[in-house]
Amino acid sequence: MRTKMLKLLTAERRLFQWINGRLHNRYLNFWLFYLTHLGGATASIGISLLVWAFAPHTLKQPAQQALISLAVSHLPVAVAKRLYPRVRPYLALPGTNTFRNPLKDHSFPSGHTTAIFAAAVPYVAAFPVLGFILLPLALSVGFSRIYLGLHYPSDVAAGALIGTTVAAGTVALWS
Repeated sequence: MRTKMLKLLTAERRLFQWINGRLHNRYLNFWLFYLTHLGGATASIGISLLVWAFAPHTLKQPAQQALISLAVSHLPVAVAKRLYPRVRPYLALPGTNTFRNPLKDHSFPSGHTTAIFAAAVPYVAAFPVLGFILLPLALSVGFSRIYLGLHYPSDVAAGALIGTTVAAGTVALWS
């Protein structure tokens, strides 16, 4: 069991270092640095509030569901960060590429990834065609968290799972 866990952690570290190291270039540095903020509280809550306030009536319910999903999904993220105090990769792995003012709290799970999935899923549930835009966008935010040296792939996967699960539950309970 311990050997399998070490192999998984080694594979994850290699994947992280490939994304964070070998893929680095000026183009991705620019776009992913700004794109990552879509998963932050200001953007995810702000955009959902703007949609709720100003969008056509058909988008108001998904906006409300997104806001509730964002609030509820924050709870398991906060609990997991306390229960599993994983050090961020840029602090744990020498040579990690990171950018100005990186976060210093715990790494697991990715709150930005949780938020973008919690916000996107209600819109996709209401209008599946939006999945062609919103899901690649959400995946890109998750990818950016690894690229920027802030999260391991499992942090991002856990965030996507939490955000998607909470949003799907919110949509299901709404009916």
